[in-house]
Amino acid sequence: MPERHTILPGTRRPLAAGARRVRDIDPNARIEVTINLKAPDLPPTDKMPASSMSVEDFVHKYGVSQENIAKVEEMLRSYGLRVEGVGPTNRSLRVSGSAAAMQSAFQSNMAIYHSAAQGEFRAREGENSVPAELADLVDSVVGLDQRRVAERSAAAHALAPAPLAPAELEKHYNFPVGDCADQKVAIAEFGSPLQSGTFLPPAYFPDDITSFCQSLGRPVPNVATIPVNLAPLTPAQYASAPPQLANDLFEETAEVMMDIEIVASLCSAASISVYYATWDQKGWLDLIERVTGDRPVCLSISYGLAEDSPEWEPTVLQAINRALQAATMVGITVCVSSGDDGTNCDMPDSRAHVEFPGCSPFVLSVGGTMLSDAGDTQKEVVWWESPGRRIGNGHSGATGGGVSGIFARPAWQTVNIASINNPALQGRIVPDVAALAGPPLYQLIFNGQPLPDGGTSASAPLWASLLARLNAALPVNKRQRFLAPLLYQNSAGGGTIGATGCTDIVSGNNTSNPNPGKGYQAQKGYDAVTGWGVPNGEALLTALQ
Repeated sequence: MPERHTILPGTRRPLAAGARRVRDIDPNARIEVTINLKAPDLPPTDKMPASSMSVEDFVHKYGVSQENIAKVEEMLRSYGLRVEGVGPTNRSLRVSGSAAAMQSAFQSNMAIYHSAAQGEFRAREGENSVPAELADLVDSVVGLDQRRVAERSAAAHALAPAPLAPAELEKHYNFPVGDCADQKVAIAEFGSPLQSGTFLPPAYFPDDITSFCQSLGRPVPNVATIPVNLAPLTPAQYASAPPQLANDLFEETAEVMMDIEIVASLCSAASISVYYATWDQKGWLDLIERVTGDRPVCLSISYGLAEDSPEWEPTVLQAINRALQAATMVGITVCVSSGDDGTNCDMPDSRAHVEFPGCSPFVLSVGGTMLSDAGDTQKEVVWWESPGRRIGNGHSGATGGGVSGIFARPAWQTVNIASINNPALQGRIVPDVAALAGPPLYQLIFNGQPLPDGGTSASAPLWASLLARLNAALPVNKRQRFLAPLLYQNSAGGGTIGATGCTDIVSGNNTSNPNPGKGYQAQKGYDAVTGWGVPNGEALLTALQ
């Protein structure tokens, strides 16, 4: 067996936040990882193809050769590992084997850790290595560490005397008439990779979808549950969960049902697929690749983590970003919530932060607004409730937004907002657009009972629903396009498509207190709290034609 190993750059991981090592890993435990392969370079943002590709064409041009896949498989087999399959874009491998074999192949310092926030989980410290013969073929090994990197973007439930029903949202945002016939819409959900004693995967209540749509007089759409590497709990399993897990399980499941109910009520004839994956880095990569292979018109994601959180492995952060780019190249618009903690993003320092993947150049980043009483009328403003971040009281939080310190500003983003961390920084600016996140919240039900909810978790599926409406109404040659770059292009009537197709939000900010105690301000035109503004669906449809 080969003995020489090469360290993979960018794979160093510190001790997971708040965690302590409790025991060695069982050498016989079965582990599955995703090996991200070194593949042909994807084009820079100023060289992206003008029209979307088929998945088959993408694989042909950007997939890894069968010869290189065979070389990797042969080497891994010599360590007792097994290749279970090739990823849909031919740029990754699913590999399984014992913990002992994984340790031997990748020189990973794995063990079982415990933290109050996550319970018990498998993690590692230090760097990963690969056999020297694979150094030019393997980019990263994803899945040895199960620490959580998918936090929900959602405000806590609050009293809402008059939450908006789907018909009111359609009217407020001037949705084009339609039922999204023949459209495929994807929704991402993440959960605990194992019974840790602290968390369980979220549940799924199909009866709630039926009851909600029927109560509105709307058809019940076809909703498919797709386990990527995680299956949701059934209602019976939810009901029998240990009492100490009930509160967290309630919150997780309610948020899942919110995503699905928003899309289901606004896209009644669409084919809706809900993908479930673990909340670790492997879950992110596997889910995005699976969705890319299925090629819906859009994917709604209501999760994220500060882009500069030490919980991200730098090389995997970039691998997930490339997976998002692959999705855009086959015509999928990935709608991602910008976060609910303003410029804080749940980080402990005094700097302003943005969340990934909301700050990726290959997503439509969605911020949040609220309706504020102004005399006899309601005015839509930036979502901000004191202290500008979530504190668990049911009426706090603020939209994420700002300037990335990791991802460069894409060539198509022809606007300029100065970073409050470093004015010279030319990073990706987020969000691109916004929609309702705060009061008066969204009309929803959970477990058969009314449960209004919001946050940018709700803004993202609302935009995904609008995109499905738009795609169905556009001419065939204008369908299946990544929306974000189009918003910054000039429209036929003058101005940008974003300015033409959105209603500008000019009041509010997203300052988080006490840290960092500063934020970004809404202004006329594009800004780093609500982007181009909230949708005017009919105007956007016209501008995109």
